[in-house]
Amino acid sequence: MTRRAPAPTPQPERSPPVRRRNPAAGLASRIGTGAVWLVVAADLLLVLWILLTSLRSGPDILHHAFGLPTSPQTDNYTTALDEGGFARAALNSLLTAGLSSVAAVVLAAPCAYALARRRSRTSSALTMTFAMGLGVPGQVLVVPLFVGLSRVSLTDSDLGLGLVYVGLAMPFTVFLLTGFFSGIPGVLEEAAVLDGAGPVRTFVQVVLPVARGGLVTAFLLQFITAWNETLFALVLTNSQGTITLPVALSSFVAAQQFNGLDFGTMFAGVCIILAPMIALFSWMGSRIIQGMTVGIGK
Repeated sequence: MTRRAPAPTPQPERSPPVRRRNPAAGLASRIGTGAVWLVVAADLLLVLWILLTSLRSGPDILHHAFGLPTSPQTDNYTTALDEGGFARAALNSLLTAGLSSVAAVVLAAPCAYALARRRSRTSSALTMTFAMGLGVPGQVLVVPLFVGLSRVSLTDSDLGLGLVYVGLAMPFTVFLLTGFFSGIPGVLEEAAVLDGAGPVRTFVQVVLPVARGGLVTAFLLQFITAWNETLFALVLTNSQGTITLPVALSSFVAAQQFNGLDFGTMFAGVCIILAPMIALFSWMGSRIIQGMTVGIGK
C-alpha cells in the first residue's frame, strides 16, 4: 500500500502591516486647512462689508467705516446705474467679454486639437510657443496694440477691444485645451473614421462633445478675465458708450474727486462688478477648478 503524503499544515494569515501616522504630517495638514478657512472667512467678511457699505450714505461711511446701515440707501444703486453710467458699461462688458470668450474658444479648439494629435517636433515647438506666450506681460503690449488699432480706426471701439481680448486669450486657451484633447482616447476617432466620417465631422461630432467640460472651463476663465480686465479697456476706450465696468468705476471715482467722493455710490458700483463673478463662482466654481486641474495636469 502506498502511503499518503501528509496534508500541508495551514499557514497563519499575516495581518497587513500597521501604518503609523506621521504626527508632523497630520499637524501640517491641520495647519494648512485652518489657514485656508481663515482666508475664506476673510474673503467672505470683505464681500459682506462691501455689500453693507453700499447701502449706507456717504457721511455715515466717513464717520464710521465699519457699521450696519441704519436705513438702507438703495438709491446708491440707482445713482450708480444712471449718473455713473454703470448700466451702459455693464452691457458693454457683457457683450465684449461674452463674444470674445466665444471667439477665443472657437479659434483655439481646432488649433489645440491639431497640436494634441500630431506628435512631432513642430507641434511640440508650437505648444511651447503658446506656453511661452503666458509669460508676456500685458504692459509691453499696450503701446503696439494702441498704435495698430488706431491705424485701422478700431480705438474707442468694443470690436477693437474684443479682438485684443481674443488675442490675449489664445496662449492660455490653446494650452488648456491641448491637455483636454490629449486625454481623449484615440479609439473614438478611429471608430468614427471606420464609419466614414471625415476629419471635420469627427472633430465636430465626436471630439467636441467629449471635450465639452474643457470648452466650458476655457470659456468661463476667459469670460472672468475679460470681465475684470482694466488696463487695455482704460487705454483703448474713452467714450461713455464704449467703456466697460472697471473703466466706468475708475471714471466715476475720478469725477467725484472734485465734488467729494460719494462712497456709497462707489461701493454700489463695486457690487455691480462683483455680483456676476460671485454668482458664476457659486454656480460653477467646482467645474472651473476641476477643469483647470484635469486639463493642465495632462
